[in-house]
Amino acid sequence: MTFSVDQIKYDAQGLVPAIVQDAVSKEVLMMAYMNSESLARTIQTGDTWFWSRSREELWNKGATSGHTQKVKALRYDCDADTLLVLVEQVGPACHNGTYTCFTNSIALEAEGSTQEATAATGDRFAILGELEAVIASRDAERPEGAYTTYLFEKGVDKILKKVGEETAEVIIAAKNKDNDELRYEASDLIFHLMVLLRNNKLPLDDIMKELANRHVKK
Repeated sequence: MTFSVDQIKYDAQGLVPAIVQDAVSKEVLMMAYMNSESLARTIQTGDTWFWSRSREELWNKGATSGHTQKVKALRYDCDADTLLVLVEQVGPACHNGTYTCFTNSIALEAEGSTQEATAATGDRFAILGELEAVIASRDAERPEGAYTTYLFEKGVDKILKKVGEETAEVIIAAKNKDNDELRYEASDLIFHLMVLLRNNKLPLDDIMKELANRHVKK
């Protein structure tokens, strides 16, 4: 559906909630409010603009911190009273310095752990989504001493070197018919490949779609 600002329903204060999501990892980063002016600026500039309820003024995300958000897509929900903003996030999204504002968890009293629930639904590839989110977090926050931080700071050549090394290790393990070693090396390869995808801003979803398209063609 084509986006139209005329369809947006603002509340009594002239505001609409805007949920900001990483366009690559699909992690929800933050929630803020827009009014008609900040929405218009967001559309015109391609950067996120919000309305600060505490300061009662417009604010451009990252204008002072440098942690900008380049808008990749804008959507609204079925009631046209909530916005979804997909962005390319530079640095942490949260003012606390974390990749996402949603870092606090609430324990559920329902029976079974998260892992057990995941297993029950048959989503055996859920760990890939979790890994993608962790890698995105490392990219944004760059925690000192983290191996993933080291890879991102060294750049694409270092990441490509590691992908090549791990590919060779997978080949050797397979040739040696050592499945324990193959499992270990294949895991390393997948990890480094996902770091490469994050570095190049290519969502894992796009890889899944490509595989699905190939399956259909066959």
